[in-house]
Amino acid sequence: MPISERVSERISARVERLGSGVFARNDQRKAAYSQRAGQPNSTLPPLLDLSLGSTDLQPPAVCIEAMAAALGRPDSAAYCLHAATAPFREAVARWALRRFGTTVDPEREVLLLVGSQEGTAHLPLAVLNPGERALLLDPYYPSHMGGLHLASAEPVLLPLRAEDGWRPDFDAIDAATWSQIRLMVLGFPHNPTATTGEQAWVDAAVAKAQTHGCVLAHDNPYVDLALDGEAPALLRNPAWHERGIEFFSFSKSWCLGGYRLAFAIGAPWLITALRQLKGVVDFNQSLALQAGAIAALEQAADWPERLKTIYRQRRDRMAAALEAVGWPAPRPSMALYLWLALPPAARARGLDSESFCAELLQATGVALTPGNGFGPGGEGWLRLALVHPHGQLENGAARIGHWLATL
Repeated sequence: MPISERVSERISARVERLGSGVFARNDQRKAAYSQRAGQPNSTLPPLLDLSLGSTDLQPPAVCIEAMAAALGRPDSAAYCLHAATAPFREAVARWALRRFGTTVDPEREVLLLVGSQEGTAHLPLAVLNPGERALLLDPYYPSHMGGLHLASAEPVLLPLRAEDGWRPDFDAIDAATWSQIRLMVLGFPHNPTATTGEQAWVDAAVAKAQTHGCVLAHDNPYVDLALDGEAPALLRNPAWHERGIEFFSFSKSWCLGGYRLAFAIGAPWLITALRQLKGVVDFNQSLALQAGAIAALEQAADWPERLKTIYRQRRDRMAAALEAVGWPAPRPSMALYLWLALPPAARARGLDSESFCAELLQATGVALTPGNGFGPGGEGWLRLALVHPHGQLENGAARIGHWLATL
């Protein structure tokens, strides 16, 4: 075989470990279904996509107006390096003081991100050497595992269980393993289980990080969307200044997912390391987009509270609609998702989460996310995103119910 052919077929082992990803597999299935449904004389119902946390709700007008006003400025079309993000970082520091009562240095402890997923995926490259170990919750968000694969790191999974209320038991990891862990990645409120969690859980993780000298990363894009109680935050524990970093996003709280705006607040040495990595990977978002983010923090601070009223209604009505067709649906404490055990009829047929979602989509046009995409602990579960008005959600529940009856 010619050398050119051998090289063209070769990819790195780390990319092979990434696999296709649950969202990519779902995207292919949704595209195939939409093509079939769009054929002349098709009787298939339109796609109802409940697989992504991409909300139908719109961002605050003040954010879009701020972006629009800044678009005409020449500097909005220019590359944006770190120094130019100073106004944004200063707004973040003011927000952190109001939100958590913690003082943040905008120069040394804040970093703009192109979505929080970018930050969580790149952090392992910044703090881990190949072969070093990192602790993940299981189920986990896919970019958390993806970041470890990119860094050629070794994951240690900490199972979360429904019977424990999805509480992490850090003492389940033995002392010898803890001594090898260099990074812990948490996220409460938790995606995919839609569990708000407790501050005590994060504080327990901080104690472990201090004892064993590892970095604690807390992914917190849902901090403002706890439907019951107050969401935990690493920033409430002063030890974050030493070895912690927390990721926040505008995607959920202000409905700006497509604009890819997020930030990290963390110990100066961690922010410096992540900033150095980003320096060879990307530039920052346009100053026009940053203007919208600043407006969100300073002029639309009440927006997440408005969203919670809508999500609470959607949660309750969709859960009731699913229960009416024989699918038990616990009410989660976090907005945006239902985390559902495979229905009894599917278990009786021996379907796993991926095959269930594939058959459900083909038969009904309703797309859910299979739990196996969130790790071994997600198998047997499904994530449903409450990203359409309650009438469409209830229509989806009816479609699901008719199909379940045929099983």
